[in-house]
Amino acid sequence: MAVASGFATSFAGDSFHSDNLSSTSCSSSFSPSVDCFRHQVRFLGNGRRIKPLVYLTKSHSFTPRCEVASNSVVNNGEKESKASSLSALELLKTSAADRYTKSSSSIMVIGLNIHTAPVEVREKVAIPEAQWPQAIRELCSLNHIEEAAVLSTCNRIEIYVVALAQNRGIKEVTEWMSKFSGVPVTELCQHRFLLYNQDATQHLFEVAAGLDSLVLGEGQILAQVKQVVKNGQGVPGFGRKISELFKHSITAGKRVRTETNISSGSVSVSSAAVELALLKLPEYSSSTARVLVVGAGKMGKLVIKHLVAKGCKKMVVVNRTEDRVAAIREELKDAEIIYKPLSEMSSCAAQADVVFTCTASEAPLFVKESVQALPDVNSEFGGQRLFIDISVPRNVEPCVSELKGAQVYNVDDLKEVVEANKEDRLRKKMEAQAIIAEEVKQFEARKDSLETVPTIKKLRAYAERIRAAEVDKCLSKMGDDLPKNKKKAIYDLSLGIVNKLLHGPMQHLKCDGTENRTLSEILENMHALNRIFGLDTEISVLEEKLRAKIEQNQKQSS
Repeated sequence: MAVASGFATSFAGDSFHSDNLSSTSCSSSFSPSVDCFRHQVRFLGNGRRIKPLVYLTKSHSFTPRCEVASNSVVNNGEKESKASSLSALELLKTSAADRYTKSSSSIMVIGLNIHTAPVEVREKVAIPEAQWPQAIRELCSLNHIEEAAVLSTCNRIEIYVVALAQNRGIKEVTEWMSKFSGVPVTELCQHRFLLYNQDATQHLFEVAAGLDSLVLGEGQILAQVKQVVKNGQGVPGFGRKISELFKHSITAGKRVRTETNISSGSVSVSSAAVELALLKLPEYSSSTARVLVVGAGKMGKLVIKHLVAKGCKKMVVVNRTEDRVAAIREELKDAEIIYKPLSEMSSCAAQADVVFTCTASEAPLFVKESVQALPDVNSEFGGQRLFIDISVPRNVEPCVSELKGAQVYNVDDLKEVVEANKEDRLRKKMEAQAIIAEEVKQFEARKDSLETVPTIKKLRAYAERIRAAEVDKCLSKMGDDLPKNKKKAIYDLSLGIVNKLLHGPMQHLKCDGTENRTLSEILENMHALNRIFGLDTEISVLEEKLRAKIEQNQKQSS
């Protein structure tokens, strides 16, 4: 869940510098001593098994920039000048890494979420929304990343990419995340999850539908997925495949909410935060508790709405500017909402029994020393001030919980509320997953069909050139006085023959879900037609993309 933009701190320009994308904790060379990419098997909450990630070790240096030691080409007395004349791509092709160019590009998601990483790790890796476009540009400057998108909320930081080489793409993105966040690669590997192709698609669809959220069916995540598309418009690197993936996930999310009642009940982090506060307050004291809400962005507004719905008719709202608070006050006329500027936050906290924090500040707003200086709360509330911090990064310093007069809860503590009515939630989830399965099948069929589009176009063009040439030969032999109707008959005959001959091959290239052919069978057919008719293959397409990446990076580094 995105946090209020009112407290967003400025972005330091050098945080995304493309010249500093190497790993901070793992050597870029493959060596037996490197263990940060060791064999791993991870599971998501829905039981999907994540494939193990293995990096093969080599005795020679193998850098992430597609450069291979020249001895992989120069041997048996060959001149070094020959090696120097070879492009980086040709070196790649003649090395053991040739396997990376022999498959089509993959859609992958590399991320950390509430199921795999604690909030203290997620807050370090979180990418503010204002920095998403720059992150996409940085990611797509990596050699093996063709397209990218960033989804960063209080419960997750997920990077979706189209990678030209799967393993190398994972390595490059992980190192980039480490450089951006300052979290060592080894620590990221302990908490991250990896999903590929259809599993990545299903995951995003479940995210958009609220099935992967802490609060099942929560509505704000769909708005955040929409924001990914909005922020990606016009950004180089937010390409067709990633764009279509996110747009279809929005369709899936909407359909789940329309056709099921998954959104009924407490369906947001904000509402769960209010429920948690009510659980933690002593019985009969909730109606008299003095409430402070810090932040009036999207999350803060929802907190205020849920407080009013639960009977809280008076509260203080601290925000950088008054305009948002005024708008909320106008909408909730039955409640007394008092605005205070950020400069008065400490004095307001001194008079509050319950403090909700929901801002985009990257630095803590409440530290141990400042909270310790606050006066004790009324004994009616157990003598402890309640802090409900639903921000990521956290607004309340973790060590505040060490104080005798404070109780601190963050987003990870909302599970206590979410566990209520678990059986009913699981039933709703099963209904939604059936819809997700249908949407995934539709998207995958469309995506897979696009793999064969270049071959279909080239094969038709090849047949058309032959047909047109042979028709011209025929007409030239028949003379200029041939009637138009006979010319048309010859033309129609040639076109009919070509279409009938192409019908079989075209049917075997279709992947629209109406046939029982697997994607591997269709791709085998595609490569066979490419070889038979001398068409450019998918391998050539990937080689061209890799060549363009290498040339682009060489220009940037020169």
